[in-house]
Amino acid sequence: MTSYDFDFLRYVERRKGAREAQSREGAAYAYGGDLKVLRTLDRLKPVRLALEGTVRLWRGSARAEILGPAMKATERSQPKVFAATEACAAKLHIAPPVAYVTPAPIAGGLLAWTFGTDEDPAILLHASLVEGSGEKELLDVLGRECGHVQNNHVLYRTALHFLLHAAGGFVRWIVKPATMALGAWHARAAVTADRAGLLCGRDLEVSTRMIGRLAGEAEAKRRIEALGLFAASAYYTGLSGAPSGPNSAECDAQVAKVLR
Repeated sequence: MTSYDFDFLRYVERRKGAREAQSREGAAYAYGGDLKVLRTLDRLKPVRLALEGTVRLWRGSARAEILGPAMKATERSQPKVFAATEACAAKLHIAPPVAYVTPAPIAGGLLAWTFGTDEDPAILLHASLVEGSGEKELLDVLGRECGHVQNNHVLYRTALHFLLHAAGGFVRWIVKPATMALGAWHARAAVTADRAGLLCGRDLEVSTRMIGRLAGEAEAKRRIEALGLFAASAYYTGLSGAPSGPNSAECDAQVAKVLR
């Protein structure tokens, strides 16, 4: 076993500890289908090898390449982004992740994504998204990315992005099965993140509009319908008064039908 392998195993153990700590703080809004699949991904050898390769790439050249053109959001450089990130982190009870704004194209035409590892997440927003968004829109977008951080999605999403756009950095035989597995999971992870965005912005109309802006038409339709079900659930309605609507398990069962 190489020294890198030992390093990755230590990383996995630390990540498990972080996952347990954050679940105690309460990502109770998370979609059950996301959590169920996420628990199984590490058992798939292609996915595990993809995660190992992703850590290697991120700690090597990828971090500098992706974040090189970007500006770190601070109170002075990007006050709107900085304030929204702090507000979302406080609402979700997580440490504020670092956000960056980039003028450079993000592979895949993305406007927002969180790269890195669960220990070292970096939220990256395209400058056009920031310029065209008000306070509520930024709360929704950054709430969604903070939801990915809280629910330990970061390394898996980074691996999926690299598999799609930098596949040459991986052993060839793992690319297709790992991409398929992570892609199937990511559709569920997006439901969890959309809920986090709504919890931070508290405006279903804004959340719906931003999903349409960030996702393709077919994907957006499913996600918007799934988020509407969550907005009508006892969990969400209970935040502003007496809870009404289906409980979390019933809501997740309805969402599963939408995703199928």
